[in-house]
Parts: sequence; structure tokens; C-alpha cells
Amino acid sequence: MIKLIASDIDGTLVADGTHELNPELYEVITALKDRGVQFAAASGRQWVSIEELFRPVRERIFYLSDNGAYVGCHGRNLFLQTIDRELALELVAAIRQTPELEVMISGPDVVYMDTKDQDFLDWMIHGYRFRVEQVPDITKVDDSFIKVSAYKKHGVEEATRQLRQQFGSRMKMTLSGDMWLDCMAVGVSKGSAIRILQESLQIRPEETMAFGDQFNDIEMLGQAYYSFAVANARPEVKAAARFQADSNRRDGVLKILKQLL
Repeated sequence: MIKLIASDIDGTLVADGTHELNPELYEVITALKDRGVQFAAASGRQWVSIEELFRPVRERIFYLSDNGAYVGCHGRNLFLQTIDRELALELVAAIRQTPELEVMISGPDVVYMDTKDQDFLDWMIHGYRFRVEQVPDITKVDDSFIKVSAYKKHGVEEATRQLRQQFGSRMKMTLSGDMWLDCMAVGVSKGSAIRILQESLQIRPEETMAFGDQFNDIEMLGQAYYSFAVANARPEVKAAARFQADSNRRDGVLKILKQLL
């Protein structure tokens, strides 16, 4: 019996270029919850963004935000893993050596940005619906840090190759699509967050279903026997999954969940 379902958001539940879910998903999540099945939204997004996206069912799901650095539910943080401050600032300085990269730092509840690109800032606030604080210099922020992100509109994998070689042994660095490099404390991943939920709820991998499309979903798929890559997933993700669902544009995850019901 399936007792836990975890799904990535962007590229898996949400179609490319949009920031909306199919409203039918809320009804399905509610029906699953009524039958004792837990649902976890697992994303590189901030928890505030996840809560806004899942507003109709926000009190009924778990949030695995910032690629697993934050595990919580409505109004409550259950688990938080921070980055050493000096290491985070060293990484910020290194990212700034590549002019085409934007950088931002995530605290537990706020994303800090000092970008001069107003369109980028507006996209984060009104597109992703992040709780953003624009500051003169993110390195002067007095807060705990759980994630450092580098952004490039296209080609972030190539643009951050040297960064990943330089910091890869000291941080968990994962590519999310063609735009984002997310950097967390060593050991942090969506997979580790799923394991925390499984241990807390006494749910086995054999009772877990997971969906993903990008590199940062691979560890999560490894924690679920019923692991699905959507049709638009990277080849490496398809290789890591046992099963395949239809694409994000064709509501592949929703189709599987309706079959489960």
C-alpha cells in the first residue's frame, strides 16, 4: 500500500514557463489524504512559494523546500539544515567572479537578493512568489543560511562547471534545469528529506511513490520503490527511475495519482 507520495514541482507538476497547478490536483491530494496517504511537495523553491502554490491544501501536505534543507508543514518547521556562514560567503564571492551569474541566499523564511536586475527580482516575487528581501549586500545579512543559488537564464551547467569543481567536496551542489545551481550543506538533498519523513512516519521505501525530472530529484527517486520520471525528464533521471509517467504538459503525475485512487 502506498503511504507517502512525493513530487517535484517545476518541470514535473508544473508545465515549463508557467507557475500554476492543475486545480484537479488539489482534489486528488485531498482524496488521498482522506485515505491516509501523505503528500510531500519537494522542490528547490522556498517553502513560502510552495505554500502559495498549494494554497487550497496547504494544511494537508508536507513541504520539502530548498532541495531538502527545510522540512515542514503549514506554519511549522520540522527540520532545518544550515550552511556554515563563512563557506556560504566564500561561495557567493566565487559566483560573483562570473558576471553572467546572479546570486541569492536563502534563509529559513526569506530569500535575500541584491541584484540590480529589476525584471529578475520581479520574476522571483511575482512568478515564483518567493518572500524576497532586497538588500544592499547579501553578504551583510544577519540570518542563518540554508541555500546559496546561482542563476543564469540559459546554460547554467556550463557556466558553473568550475564552481562545482571548486566547492563540490564541501557542499551539496545540484543543477535544477538549465537555469539554477543550488548549493546546500553536505548531505542535504530531497532524498535525505524524504528519508526524514519516512523515519518519522514509519513509512518504508516500498510504501513510497516519487516523481521527478531533474538531477536534484535523483536521490528522492532512490528513496521510493515506485519511482517515476516524467516523459520530459533528463535521460539520467529516467535511468534512475523504475517507471515513467506522461510529461508535465500532459499532467503525467496527476494521471498516475488518479489511477492510484
